[in-house]
Amino acid sequence: MRAAVAALILAVSAPALPQLALAQSAPQDWNQTVANTGKGHRVGNPEAAVQLVEFVSYTCPHCAHYAEVSEGALRLGYVGEGKAAVEVRHVIRNPVDLAAALTTECGPDDKFFDRHRAMFLAYDEWIAKAQAATPAQQTRWRSGTIGQQMQAIANDLDFYQIMEPQGVGTAQLDRCLTDAARAEAIRDASQANSAEFAVPGTPSFVINGALLPDVYSWEALQPLIEQSASAPVG
Repeated sequence: MRAAVAALILAVSAPALPQLALAQSAPQDWNQTVANTGKGHRVGNPEAAVQLVEFVSYTCPHCAHYAEVSEGALRLGYVGEGKAAVEVRHVIRNPVDLAAALTTECGPDDKFFDRHRAMFLAYDEWIAKAQAATPAQQTRWRSGTIGQQMQAIANDLDFYQIMEPQGVGTAQLDRCLTDAARAEAIRDASQANSAEFAVPGTPSFVINGALLPDVYSWEALQPLIEQSASAPVG
């Protein structure tokens, strides 16, 4: 009887140390670490072995395809485990690019990649509208203040509807689209970033400060990421 009582006391009073240790040792998900670098937006471990910069244009079909095929493997296999950090920098080629960039930058920095993903997920629908724009629509896109132009593009291409599920309402997006100083800053940053690496087109990629020549797809990029992630330190 005494042995049974003693066993019961031990079972009740023993702390759940193994479970606590497991919880404390759970690996960090670096996909939750997002920062505005001043030149773009970065997700991942800022000290990762691979520092990847993506130069993308929202109207670029190759960029949309890259975003679609790279998302899972890059974010789960490299960023999440702390092997790589990814920084997105805008390349502004036309007014639609600028309207899209103002849209994805509208809201908290830590949600930028959600908005960025949403813009590319809806790419086929809104780019078709852009390509089918009437002369009257195109005139609206070039008339009035920069804010009026951006609002016209966003309205015609359904950017308001794309951003609503991301928590960006009409009034908030209007404020972002009519921010002339922000629009100018995005254009200036695009020019400076492209000049820094002599970016030849989109998408283009930089790993650890070096532009990758003739690399424009996930199929070409992935082996280079793997090689850099596996390289010995020092």
